[in-house]
Amino acid sequence: MTAKHHSASRAPRGIAAQAERIDRDLAAIRQAIRKPADAQFAQAGLTVPQQALMRALIVSNGLSLKELSRHLSLAHSTVSGIVDRLEKRGLLVRQADNSDGRITRIHPAQAVTEFLRTQLPALAQGPLQAALKRARPSERDAIESSLRRLRELLGES
Repeated sequence: MTAKHHSASRAPRGIAAQAERIDRDLAAIRQAIRKPADAQFAQAGLTVPQQALMRALIVSNGLSLKELSRHLSLAHSTVSGIVDRLEKRGLLVRQADNSDGRITRIHPAQAVTEFLRTQLPALAQGPLQAALKRARPSERDAIESSLRRLRELLGES
């Protein structure tokens, strides 16, 4: 094996290890950014499955029980029970689908939507803004540039 061939065969392992470290760092960053929102969910007394269901509904335009079950990888009966409990608490509403009245879509209640519109952006941005305030301007620029480039590279995959 030539030196060139040997170093080329080692490169993917180095890249794989680096990708693993970056993935761990990104997961830790996501967790840190979500911490205040997670605290609000916990303060509201939502279980982890209830939080997952609410997150799925928040980013959608309403989902059916079947779609929620698939999205959460939970049994239809389990999801139905979660929806029933959240609906009783006034956190969800069921509405007939506009295009197919046979389908019922589940949406966050108006109070939840209002909270998300007014409070969640500050909760989500707070940790990130606080961290960026502690960085030097050149560090902030480097972070932003590096993340933008990584996003571009991922889009090219």
